[in-house]
Amino acid sequence: MLNRRNLLLAGAGGVASLLAGCAQPGRLLTAGSGAAAPANDGLALPALIADIQQRTFRYFWETTDPETGLAPDRWPTPSFASIAAVGFALTAYPIGVVHGWVTRDAARTRTLATLEFFANAPQGPDATGFSGYKGFFYHFLGVTKGLRFARCELSTVDTALLLGGMLFAQSWFDGDHPEEARIRALVDQIYAAVEWTWITPRPPFLSMGWHPESGFIPHDWNIYNEGMLLYLLALGSPTHPLPPEAWSAWAQRFEPSWTNQYGGDPYLHFAPLFGHQYSQVWVDFRGIRDPYIASKDLDYFENSRRATYAQRTYAAHNPGGWAGYSADVWGLTACDGPGDFKLRLDGREREFFSYSARGPGDRDDGTLAPTAALGSIAFAPEIVVPAVEAMHARYGSAIYGKYGFLDSFNPTLTAADAPLKHGKVVPGIGWVDIDHLGIDQGPIVCMIENWRSGLIWKTMQKNPHLRRGLQRAGFTGGWLA
Repeated sequence: MLNRRNLLLAGAGGVASLLAGCAQPGRLLTAGSGAAAPANDGLALPALIADIQQRTFRYFWETTDPETGLAPDRWPTPSFASIAAVGFALTAYPIGVVHGWVTRDAARTRTLATLEFFANAPQGPDATGFSGYKGFFYHFLGVTKGLRFARCELSTVDTALLLGGMLFAQSWFDGDHPEEARIRALVDQIYAAVEWTWITPRPPFLSMGWHPESGFIPHDWNIYNEGMLLYLLALGSPTHPLPPEAWSAWAQRFEPSWTNQYGGDPYLHFAPLFGHQYSQVWVDFRGIRDPYIASKDLDYFENSRRATYAQRTYAAHNPGGWAGYSADVWGLTACDGPGDFKLRLDGREREFFSYSARGPGDRDDGTLAPTAALGSIAFAPEIVVPAVEAMHARYGSAIYGKYGFLDSFNPTLTAADAPLKHGKVVPGIGWVDIDHLGIDQGPIVCMIENWRSGLIWKTMQKNPHLRRGLQRAGFTGGWLA
């Protein structure tokens, strides 16, 4: 897969205090600074989880370009922008509003700037000079002009993650303010422009993408993975919808993934946890079912809960004998890693990887990612919260700072002379990343909120485009009834 998560392409401290009455668009607020009282706190969070959510929100607020809305793929290492990270950023802004970290005015201004940028971004078939084509956008964009970065692909799934954030903004900014009306109209414009039926060279499946140099990527979204939101948005399109049978054709290919190989109740397996999390940032699958998942007598939310438990069981069994793995410290997904090399440690040859998907039955090189657990907090808080607290207690001095957890760490790799491609070895800890990744920060801030208040889920239940997509896919019951 040419989605970066599959085949992969090329300091502590709280929010700075601001005086009441001095808050301006683009500036953060703290409790007692004149911000509105949190309006959506349905749950009193453990102190560490609350701190993580606020710090992770700050990542998006402080690293995103306020003029274009382009969010960096990673920070602090200089990088291109990621359109998926923009989708998570747009979702994070209202979370900041309801908790009083930014004003509604500031979030509205930032959101509108983002939508104006994408609505006006040049679209065309040539290899350079464009941000997208046929309504889709390139996976990565340059941070200065927002044009295609290098030779990256026009990405279907990353466009869907971008649209997830846009549709959330459309439904959340529901006021009479003219800028909020403009937000809603721009989202309709951008969403309607996506030509889903064009990017199905092997119908009814969506291709993973397209390159102007070589055409459609020869791989489709045709197994159980993170593509649920992608297909739902393609089905729900008011202008270029896929036929309803596209979902059933896709679901018919899920059965080989049905397993209990990794312990516990059977579930649809996808090795890295992001595949069980991304779509459910925006879609509340509790109590709604399509014919396939109904045949298993569960829903996709329960499936993700089981997948989360299976990862904990895998780490407790620790078949690879990696340092640090236990029922308390676990979590494999796509993330940064030390590099692509082999090294003999304690009499055993170990193989390590750089950025890669990781999970049971897939690559496992001892690299753990806090986002793997935190992105599942809405599914299984009873095991996620202890895991996060254990990671923070044991490794926090090296992996926790200004924007929460760094992307990943590896307690097995302690050799100071390892030929690292990325990160560093910290004595007494092991290898640690030096970056935060936007696509890993996003599930943290968003899924904490879905556990905390259901804000994103409740808001998206009102979105007519998502509802249309779910109904055309054959979902019934629950909040759709």
